[in-house]
Amino acid sequence: MSATAFAVRPTSTRQLAGTGVLLRFALRRDRVMIPLWVGVNALMVLSMPNTLKGLYGTPAERADLIGQMATNSSLRAMVGPVFGDSLGALTAWRVGVYAGALAAVAGLLVVVRHTRDEEESGRQEMVASGMVGRRASLTAALLAAAVANGALALLVTAGLAGQGAAGALAFGLGIAGVGMVFATTAAIVAQLTESARLARGLTAAVLGAAFVLRAAGDSATDDGSSALTWASPLGWLTNLRAFAGERWWVLGLLVGAALVQGAVAYALADRRDLGMSFLPSRPGPAAGRLGSTGALAWRLQRGSVLGWSIGFLLAGLVYGGMADGAADLLGDNEGAREIFERMGGESGLTDAFLAAMAGMLGLVAALYVVASVLRLHGEETSGRAEPVLAGSVGRLRWAAGHLAVAFGGSALLMLLAGAGLALGHGERTGAILGACLVQVPAVWVIGGVAVLLYGVAPGAAMGAWGVAGAVLLIGWVGPALDMPRAVLDLSPFGHLPKLPGGEMAWAPVLVLTVLAVALVAAGLAGLRRRDLST
Repeated sequence: MSATAFAVRPTSTRQLAGTGVLLRFALRRDRVMIPLWVGVNALMVLSMPNTLKGLYGTPAERADLIGQMATNSSLRAMVGPVFGDSLGALTAWRVGVYAGALAAVAGLLVVVRHTRDEEESGRQEMVASGMVGRRASLTAALLAAAVANGALALLVTAGLAGQGAAGALAFGLGIAGVGMVFATTAAIVAQLTESARLARGLTAAVLGAAFVLRAAGDSATDDGSSALTWASPLGWLTNLRAFAGERWWVLGLLVGAALVQGAVAYALADRRDLGMSFLPSRPGPAAGRLGSTGALAWRLQRGSVLGWSIGFLLAGLVYGGMADGAADLLGDNEGAREIFERMGGESGLTDAFLAAMAGMLGLVAALYVVASVLRLHGEETSGRAEPVLAGSVGRLRWAAGHLAVAFGGSALLMLLAGAGLALGHGERTGAILGACLVQVPAVWVIGGVAVLLYGVAPGAAMGAWGVAGAVLLIGWVGPALDMPRAVLDLSPFGHLPKLPGGEMAWAPVLVLTVLAVALVAAGLAGLRRRDLST
């Protein structure tokens, strides 16, 4: 296409020039991440009807569940209210909030990666120098998020159609709608901030606030009518009432919010220079507290550590307070007891619940350690590592600062989670702290895999997210599906002792710790020998 032909195009068309090419490129780059996130989310949703059928197979059991949820505010805060007794309605109740949250995380990661990440690395400037419209990159990023959420909606709708076509369609569209709302939120934040890391963190904070608002609202009422519930997109998904007299108009809220936020993102993008932001980063001192690589790594990641720490402490408090309520809810339901025992060990139901929650928080901590380790990859590809390494700082010393924050931070998260669980439960502080800290070696193994991929094959470093996602899938869905022991053992978390309630076994803890050290050492050896990315 000639420059003359490009120039005579209408303004709106010129601004979108190259969108198709950038979209194909984005989907190619995310050919692992998008299918993984979509697959994990869809499998979590589609596995639930059979699981619930085994747990609540009779009308009496379902009626008892609904009655218990009406009086159990702590569990409503966790999963929301129940609006019907069909398997479809129970599926929407049990996994709706979490499926929406996972779709939101996928949306924000995709959009930030293909907008602010590209600008921060300098690649967007090179792309923009060609015949690419001003709005093409943002449009391609949003379309990539739409492809991911559209695929998820199709899978959920098709997989749950047997429970009711209308409910399946509403539920699939609702989850996708939540994903797009937070994708457009990320698009706005990407214009406001100068750092991709900060853009991801702020959008994740908005998602966390939405979860807290929904939880507070649902704990106050048993019908989703609280103003706090309606203030959250996750609450909109709950109030869509899939499989229980669908409120189709609620989808309009999700569509409207996504369109309005998208328009705001475009307006902001049109009013700033490439690489700039409305909230520029404040330059920091080059000496004093930043006189070492460790101090620099801490300065770069302290906001992330603080945000994750607050989240883990609050999650621990909530789950700890729910422990006794979970035992009351399950009552004599043997199927539910068996699932919790597979997750938390064959002990008292309260102990099994606490062990299961400690394991779940450990799985989430694995996401933190991957994100923190891959900060090394971001520093390298953006060119910020070169000025540091051009001086007297060696590669291992530079990497050690970030790894100390990553691995030390993950241990801190589990310590805070244990403190929260103990405070919420009000009993056996030492045993609960031990249950959380015993998860740390498994978390470190996932971090070690991330270090190995980054050091040996930096082009495949993002594959660490795939490993973390697979482990998350095994840990969350495996016990409910009663997966074979051989599958569960693929996760390092499957080898840990189930505390509190079970017996402490030091051998697997030591083996996992040694494995983590070996993976980190191999990754650092690879980093020391290879060329830096250009």
